[in-house]
Amino acid sequence: MSTETLLESEDFLSDSLQTLYDYQPITLTTSGASFTYTLNCPLKHHHDSECASPISIQLKTPDTQAANWALHASSIWASSVYLSDHIDNINLQQHVSSKPSGDPVRVLELGASAGLPSIVLAKLYPDILVTATDYPDEVLIKTLSENIARNNVAARCKGLPFGWGTEPAAILGPDNRKFDVIIAADTLWNSDLHSIFIDALRSTLVKGHSSRIHLVVGLHTGRYTIQAFIDRVLQSGFDIVNMEERQVSGPVTRSWEVDRHSEDEKERRQWVVWIQLKWRDREVELHEGSSHVSTGSL
Repeated sequence: MSTETLLESEDFLSDSLQTLYDYQPITLTTSGASFTYTLNCPLKHHHDSECASPISIQLKTPDTQAANWALHASSIWASSVYLSDHIDNINLQQHVSSKPSGDPVRVLELGASAGLPSIVLAKLYPDILVTATDYPDEVLIKTLSENIARNNVAARCKGLPFGWGTEPAAILGPDNRKFDVIIAADTLWNSDLHSIFIDALRSTLVKGHSSRIHLVVGLHTGRYTIQAFIDRVLQSGFDIVNMEERQVSGPVTRSWEVDRHSEDEKERRQWVVWIQLKWRDREVELHEGSSHVSTGSL
């Protein structure tokens, strides 16, 4: 059986599970497969002519070197599509409006894989700069960069390698400017990585009252893994702005609960959790205070 036939068979199986058994897929493609995403412009007040009609985004699903298969980066996750479908919930226009003219909003995606949310943002907002990052795997980053170029957003979006827990200098650029907004889809599934993921958040997010982090995660690895992250991130200088469970294929939202004893795997697949974080006010005040001291000593 050829690779192409195998991919088609796997996609057919995924589609069949959803159609016949209402079994929501967690991933939508396999490594090397093509994926077309269509965006019906969700931005109510967006006046870009490109948004007057649906936007089609063409992606290739990344593969990785064999040593990095455990990253699970060789797919497009349903949570990534959900984030893209609801990209207006990031309220990026508020960030754009608060910036001085000529100072673009800087957005970072962690664990970008194929780069779908980053490319959607770059398509919709011509005045922002997006950096899509993933693990420093040559094959993975090459495909991510090719997806950005294929969709004609390379002028305001770039794909770069970034290992969580490492120095972010390479993605901050020569001016060492941090990011106003961070997004990520399904990056909490491995609790062993929570510490370095939080380190990545702390080292790349601007310390300001308006800075935001938006995380969309599936429930397929259980609720306690997500709660373990929340417990740790709240000890790391962040506060929760909002956290709610959202129905993947419907309008229903509900509050986060770590214990929902009646649900099974099929039920969990129907939901994602949208987590919005900000710096704790005290963290910002301490940073601003130290900045004033440094400036005064010059």
